[in-house]
This record gives sequence, structure tokens and C-alpha cells, in this order.
Amino acid sequence: MTLGTFRRRPGELPRDVTAFIGRRTEQSELAALLTGERLVTVTGPGGVGKTRLSLRVADAVKERFADGICLIELSALRDPELLPHTACTALGLPEKAGQTQLDTLLDHLQERDILLILDTCEHLIDACAGLADILMRETPRVCVLATSRQPLDVPGEHTYMIAPLPVPDSAALAAGSGNAIELFALCAATVVPGFQLTEANGDQVVALCRRLDGMPLAIELATVRLRAVPLEQLIERLEDRFRLLTGGRRTALPRHQTLRTTIDWSHDLCTPEERVLWARLSVFAGSFDMEAVEEVCADDRLPVETVMETLIGLVDKSLVLLADEPGARYRQLDTIREYGAEQLARSGEQSAVRGRQIARFHRLAAYFDEHFIDDDQVERYRALRRDHANLRAAMEHAMLLPDPNVAADLINALWGYWQISCLYTESRYWLGQVLHRCTAPSRQRARALGVRAYLIAFQGDLDTALSDCDEALPIAEELGERLLAGRILLYRHLALCFAGRLGEAADTAETALKIMDEVGDRIGLVALDAQDGYRHHLAGEPEEARRLCEHGLLRLGHDTGERWLRGYLYYITSAALFGKGDYEGCEAAGRTAIGIKTELGDMIGTAYCLETHAWLAAARDRAQRAAWLLGAADRLWQMTGLRLSGTVVMEEFHQSATGAVLAALGEKRFAEQREHGARTPLEKVVDAALADADRLPGGAPMACGPAMELLTRREREVAVLLREGLSNREIAERLHISKRTADTHVEHILAKLGLTSRAKVAELVAGVTTRSGP
Repeated sequence: MTLGTFRRRPGELPRDVTAFIGRRTEQSELAALLTGERLVTVTGPGGVGKTRLSLRVADAVKERFADGICLIELSALRDPELLPHTACTALGLPEKAGQTQLDTLLDHLQERDILLILDTCEHLIDACAGLADILMRETPRVCVLATSRQPLDVPGEHTYMIAPLPVPDSAALAAGSGNAIELFALCAATVVPGFQLTEANGDQVVALCRRLDGMPLAIELATVRLRAVPLEQLIERLEDRFRLLTGGRRTALPRHQTLRTTIDWSHDLCTPEERVLWARLSVFAGSFDMEAVEEVCADDRLPVETVMETLIGLVDKSLVLLADEPGARYRQLDTIREYGAEQLARSGEQSAVRGRQIARFHRLAAYFDEHFIDDDQVERYRALRRDHANLRAAMEHAMLLPDPNVAADLINALWGYWQISCLYTESRYWLGQVLHRCTAPSRQRARALGVRAYLIAFQGDLDTALSDCDEALPIAEELGERLLAGRILLYRHLALCFAGRLGEAADTAETALKIMDEVGDRIGLVALDAQDGYRHHLAGEPEEARRLCEHGLLRLGHDTGERWLRGYLYYITSAALFGKGDYEGCEAAGRTAIGIKTELGDMIGTAYCLETHAWLAAARDRAQRAAWLLGAADRLWQMTGLRLSGTVVMEEFHQSATGAVLAALGEKRFAEQREHGARTPLEKVVDAALADADRLPGGAPMACGPAMELLTRREREVAVLLREGLSNREIAERLHISKRTADTHVEHILAKLGLTSRAKVAELVAGVTTRSGP
């Protein structure tokens, strides 16, 4: 099961993939500083190795911090307003309704004994200084290790400047001493197999490293040229590129100038096409794939058919790197990207390239919007999630355009992305920017109001949500935007349900249904089935709730890849069947729902599902399991800052379950089990929820019969073939379907059954018990 799409878990540090040369003294001194100082800023020029040194030191001292270490990478961030959001994301903290991200961050860190690494602060120096100052004053046990090209200049800061690697007088002194010569030799050997320091080349290497001032990035870039340029020619090319102080040390020069000289030289060695592409790649704030490069960077000057070969040339020159992410994605070092941005600004092409970037991400967002319930929903959502930094860059650039509708159309189209990602606070920020600029009545303003109303309803800001709908609906009606009017009514219906105004919600649903039927809004109709099913559940009408959810599932079809709405339809079915007393039906639908929600990484949907599983366990007199699940659900509610929506009815179910479990276990045991659930990793919680209802983690699996009933006929056929050990391609051939269709069936089987591997599907089909009881 997939619980999100992030590369590293919060608290994990990136692995070193190359040898770390030298810096023993710096490591020791920095480690000692972190013993007595709470705010240490590692300063120095770009490319000197601030980040690698800091990560190395952090790993060495991690045992001192009871709550661990968290790396907060800032290089892709451009808007200082979003610094708290980035910090919360790094810590794995979801947004909380009614609370700023800064408050969420401070609440979380209040009693934490943790080391935060603020990496690459210089472009957000004021925001980083402000955050560091607040952390020093408000969170007494938090330590901060920052990297920046300049100090933060806040009270209590201890700056530690790192210099370039030392350059010895001769290569003979280099071995094992952790200096620039040793680094050059190591890098050169990776480029030219068999390269070694010798008496013949030793003086040349020393001279070259001295000209490069011992800068690690400069040395790494220079050694790449050994593929095509002999060592002596490297020195000649650098001869008139450096400006030396007469009689002084090169370290007296600004380190950025030294790095710029090296990058200038790398730029000189590029072909004209590579220089153009280098500059244009600078608009990407995060990693990127080949399709994005072709769409954003190609034009008459750089034809699309030449882009791949040109990009490969930049990869060969180490100016573009392969990203450590799933799929074929690329990235640039910060300094390389900054240099490219300067070149792009000088070229006069910045507006055109940014325009193509905005157009690309608007196209992707619009497709996701218009085809939200298509088979490729999960795939396209994950693609947008991987490009989150680039989406931000596109939105920031769009906000600078004279036409406010460009940014509005992009941000509005992302409604589904905001919802699945649970990025309620960030979406509210961007939609607020849209509404600030789009002040006249227009389709863009009406839609922004509607989308904001929908998203903030989940945060519990129901007055604002209803007010937004009240403003938006007349605009849509005046403009003749019937589909938009139907959606605004859908959003109003949700806010009314959450507010407990079920009679008004019923009237709103009736009006919305007429409009959606008229315009053929399939997405809206499925969503309305789910929401109105929820209304009937809140009204104590479980049969009608179940009927509407079944109707919504029929609208979707059994074999489509849509997951988000399907997950909520199953969740509402589960909750309604619980209210009816049909516990077996509740459990079956709930398992499907939680499998889908965790596949998407939807924490709010997962919280709803866990809550219902807890009620079910309490109703079956399984008090220990119920307390454990209540604790797990409470943790998610606290993390998101949301609560059960639907107020009275949902709260009654919650209180009834809590009271029954408390009476059965007693206060002490109840508190222990609840705390145990809150501390259990989410993956294990979900595994237990998907397993036999009598078990906590490690219990027996679902019975084969009921589980298989969750599958469609075709999925059951595929499951049987999985038991035979067939690959997806072999399954496709056996059933005369495409491999992609087979891939989709396997993904659906895993999600519906809540399993994590093909082997477990095979075991379940065979009726084999895969786990022993506790």
C-alpha cells in the first residue's frame, strides 16, 4: 500500500552516494558547537560544501536528539510566505483547520528535542531569520543548523564559516589528508578510468586545484572535462579566467566570484544549443522530466527534435543530474540553475519560456480537472505531486502577469489536486491571491470563490464557505455558466451538511441535480451522490444513504481507475451500514474504502475510515481493538486539525464508542491502548484495520471468501492468475487484454484487498494464513 509519494520519510537524511573528502576538523568543531549552541549557521560560498558537511555532522550527532533530525530543503522554495508550509511538509505535519502553518509548526515543536537543518537560506534570508528567531524564543529544546551564503543575523546565532579545501604544495602530500588534490584524484578516476596522481601530472593537478581555489564544486566540474580536454589544456583555459589579488590569497575574493569563473568556463565549453537549454531549464524549481523539457524549452531556435540530445550533452557535462526519484527525472545544482537564470534574463527570452511553463502546468491541471474520474486519476495525481515545486513556480510566475485570469485558471483547475493532497491552507493562500486580483464579477472569480468554499468547508470555516457560495452563484448564473453554477451548489451542499443544516442541504441538492443532469456533469453527479448519501446518513436514513452511494458507484462503473470519489462512496456506505446495524457490510465496505484512501495518501479520508472501524470494534465488544483504533484516528485528526464533520450524529457515534470502550477497559487500560494506537505507524494501523477484526497488528488475514467478493469478475480472474505466478504481461496475453489494463487490475486488487504484494494476493486466493496471532 502506498501512503504518499514522498522520496524520504520525515526525519530521514539523504544518503551519501560519493565519498566525503576531508573536513575532519570542521566536523569535530561543528559537532562541539551543537553541544552548547542552539542556533548554528554554516556560511560560505556556493559550491563549497555547506550542505554535505552539515548533513555529515547531523548524522554524527543524531543520538543526542531524542526526537531526531529533520532536513528542511529550501532551494526549490521562492515565496517566503510558504516557508512554514515547507517546514511542516518536511516534518510530515498536515495542515490544521483554523490554524496557520507557523502555529502548527510551533505547536508540534513545543516540547520536541530535535535538530532542524534549514538548508540553503540565502534567497529567503529574512524569512529564515524570522523563523529561526521565533524557534529560539518559542521552542526551548529545538536546535537549528542552518546553511547560508550569509549569516541570519539573529540573537543567539553562532556562525561557522567553511573555507575551500586546502591545496598542498605538492601532490605527494595529498594522500589521505582530505584536501583538494585528493578530491580531484577521486573525481578524475570516476571520469577517466585508471586515473592516478603521478610525478608526471602531480604539479599540473596542484596548479589546477590552486587556480580553482580548492572549491569542491569547481573541482568536480573541471574533472568532467578530462573526458575530452587534456589536463594541461584545462590549466590553459583557466589562465585568463581568474583574477588574482597581487601578493594576496585568492580566498580574499568573494567565493561566488570564484565559482562564477568556473561556471563561466563550463558555459564556454557548451555548444550554442546547450547554452540555450541550460538557461531555459532554470525556470524549473524542482526536478523535471523529458516531456517537460521539450514542452517548455523547445521553440524555433531550439527545435523539439534536438532537445533530447542537447539535454544528454548537459548531463554528460554534469550540468544536469539524474534525480534520485522514481522515473527518468533530472535536476540541476542550485548554483548551476542560478547561473542559467541570469543567462535567461540577459537573453530576453524569460517571458516566453515562463509563459510556456505556465501553459504546460495549466494544461496538466486542466486535464486533471476535466478528466478527474478517468482511469488515470492516480497516475496523473502523482505526476502533479512530483511537480509540486514546479507548480508553485508556475503559479508565482503567473501571478506576475498583467492578466490575472491566467493565474486564476491554473489555480482553480487544481481543485482536485488540492483536495487529494489535503493542502487546504496552501490552496487557501493561492485562491486568496486570485480573489485579490480578480475583483470584478467573472467566471474566474466565481470559480475561485466556489473552489475556496469547497476546500475550507473541510477546515470547518463554514460561514466563509457559505458566504463565498452566496457571492459566486449569482455571478455564474448571470454569465450563463450552468456547469459552474451546479458545482457551486455542490460546494454549498457540502458546507450545509457539515453545518448540520440538512433541510437546506436537501433543497440545494435537488437544484444542483437538475442543473448537473441538464449539462451532463458526470463528475458533479458522482460527487453529489456521495455528498447526499452523507446527508442521509447524518439524517439517520441509512438505506437511502447506501442507495445513493451504490448509484454513485454505478455512475463511475466497476472497472474505472477513479479512486478518490470511489473511496468516499465506500466510506459513506460503511458508515451508513454501521448506523443500520449491518456490521459485516460495514466492515467490507470500510476495508475497501481504507485501502483506496491509503493508496492515495489521503489522511483525512483515512481518518474517517479508522474512526468507523473503531466504532465497529466497540459495537462488537472488542474494546481493546476499538481503543487502539480510536487512538490512531485521534492522531490523524490532531495532525490535520480537522474533526468529524456532520457534528451531532458523528459526534454521537464517537462518544458512544468511547464510552463503551472506557466502561469495558477502565480508564487506565483505555488510556494505554489509545496511546498505543496513536504511536503506531500508520502503515501498521492500516494493515491491522484491513486484517481480521479480532486482531491487533500481527493478526490473522481476511478470510478468502468475503475478500474476493470485493473484486469484479475480471479482477477475480486476474487474482487466480496471480496465484499461478504469472507476470502482468503474461496475464494480459492469457486474457487478451492490454498490459496497461492488466497493470490497472492488479493495482485495484491490491487496493481493494488492502494487500501490499502479489504474493499476498496469491496466498489469500489459496486460503493460506500468512500471519500468526499475537
